[in-house]
Amino acid sequence: MTDTTAPPESPSGSRLDAFAAAMTSVLEKCAWSQTMTHASLVPYLIEETYELVDAIEAGTTDDIIEELGDVLWQVAFHSAIAAHTAGEDFDIEDVAARVTEKMVRRHPHVFGDEVAETPEEVLRLWSAAKAAEKRQRTSVLEGIPQGMPALALADKVFDRARRVGLPPVQDATLLDLLELETEEDLGRMLLGVVEGAHAAGMDAERALRGAVRGLQEEIRAHESRQ
Repeated sequence: MTDTTAPPESPSGSRLDAFAAAMTSVLEKCAWSQTMTHASLVPYLIEETYELVDAIEAGTTDDIIEELGDVLWQVAFHSAIAAHTAGEDFDIEDVAARVTEKMVRRHPHVFGDEVAETPEEVLRLWSAAKAAEKRQRTSVLEGIPQGMPALALADKVFDRARRVGLPPVQDATLLDLLELETEEDLGRMLLGVVEGAHAAGMDAERALRGAVRGLQEEIRAHESRQ
């Protein structure tokens, strides 16, 4: 008797190939999957990504493996949709090829003649390679997803501000002023800020996002003066 639950077998025997073949079968035979688009899958991708973060921060090895698999499922799902959508015409092989090319370009100390013996030297080469890829960009802010959570967005924008030489927002670091020594101390302070905002009827996420927008305007003004 044929096991109807068995996944399609890959001619090459590769588990990744078998996984891609199974995803193709799901898209061809599952009525719900056939209704999905890149846009309609976005909430699932966001949810799976946060579940992976949870597993990394507080889960077990098995949790991490499972959640990495769910994120990979999303990658395969989008790739299978593209392979079946007129005008897109790419599949997971194209995605793998593109990211492999990027990996090689951004690691000239691994695949080329450059030498980088410290993390700082690696970051310098990575940044140079990335800048060469994005020469058409007119601002260091381009490429930052504005839908990131406000704290992550602020961290990313501060990094770009330093890159263009914009003076820091604070003359003295807030961590020094508050005598915070650990991330636990910082976390409790941030939690207190959110609690105080809530008690005052304010939205801490929206407030920080507005402040980050103001910082981005400062960065663009600084760039225009260069």
